[in-house]
Amino acid sequence: MKIGFVVNDIETEKAEYTTNRLAMAAKEMGHEAWYMGIGDFAYEPDGSLSTKARMGHAKTYRSLERHMADVKKPDVEQLIPMSEFDVVMLRNDPADDAETDPWRNNAGVAFGQLIAASGVLVVNDPTSLANALSKAYFQHFPEIVRPRTLISRDEAMIESFIADLGGKAVLKPLQGSGGAGVFLVDRKEGPNLKQIIEAISRDGYVVAQEYLPEAAKGDVRMFVMNGQPLMVDGKYAAFRRTNSTKDIRSNMSAGGKATKVAVTDAMLEMVEIVRPKLVSDGMFLVGLDIVGDKLMEINVFSPGGLGSAQALYEVNFAPAIIAELERKVNIRRHYAEIDNHTLATS
Repeated sequence: MKIGFVVNDIETEKAEYTTNRLAMAAKEMGHEAWYMGIGDFAYEPDGSLSTKARMGHAKTYRSLERHMADVKKPDVEQLIPMSEFDVVMLRNDPADDAETDPWRNNAGVAFGQLIAASGVLVVNDPTSLANALSKAYFQHFPEIVRPRTLISRDEAMIESFIADLGGKAVLKPLQGSGGAGVFLVDRKEGPNLKQIIEAISRDGYVVAQEYLPEAAKGDVRMFVMNGQPLMVDGKYAAFRRTNSTKDIRSNMSAGGKATKVAVTDAMLEMVEIVRPKLVSDGMFLVGLDIVGDKLMEINVFSPGGLGSAQALYEVNFAPAIIAELERKVNIRRHYAEIDNHTLATS
């Protein structure tokens, strides 16, 4: 099986990233694991698609670092027809390029759609990912699992909503992820509220969300595959992310620390509630961010943390994900008529 992993830019990838762990697992299972950046695709005059891609060519690797070092060697780059790939995994994070290279935001899903139309399995489904480029996608999930939320650029409306919440709320931009531009405002921040709203709204809409007291304990990242909690050897791919500072962000990219978590019935119930939409949208692999009895976010682009889960539970979850891709590719060989978003979560 030839697998393509789409990332923002190969040069900025790190050895510890989840994408590299998936690529290593694929190689260890006998597959080709190719990296390609958002800027590496081409739609050629004859209607075919191609990409510049790199792969580590050693049969085995003793470390993630060694594999990534080989992938980054310029002399291993090749021009490959996309028709040669069995599956392409979109793992780029649009938020990383939102300010510096905004053209990249839509390029990933646009080429993903073209690749899927050519008959190559693409996960997560690119058409659904196009709808998820902003946090407004989250509002399509049932209200019971979401915190009270207002999305607006109107300062008076936002201030009134925060007052209704008792003066405490989380403000963040509609676009973006990784904890960028997230503010916790309370009565102490009253004098600065206007400036905070102005700063966020300068780049678009403001998401105002009720503050959940349980957030002081951090949040829980849970991996969900095919609408089901990812579990290997009786262990869930889930962990708690906490921050020892006063920074409300517990994202690992914002300095969060991972600890073990006991998956509760309430967490599993949340998965049950969001499963139908995740499955219908072809969201093969996602990360749920849970605080108390609410979902704070659903990462559908590049959920990370497999390394943290592996370290905490001594279980490598990556091979199970690659094995599932193997199964889907085998289905495609027998049932070419099954569309991409259905196969992505079948």
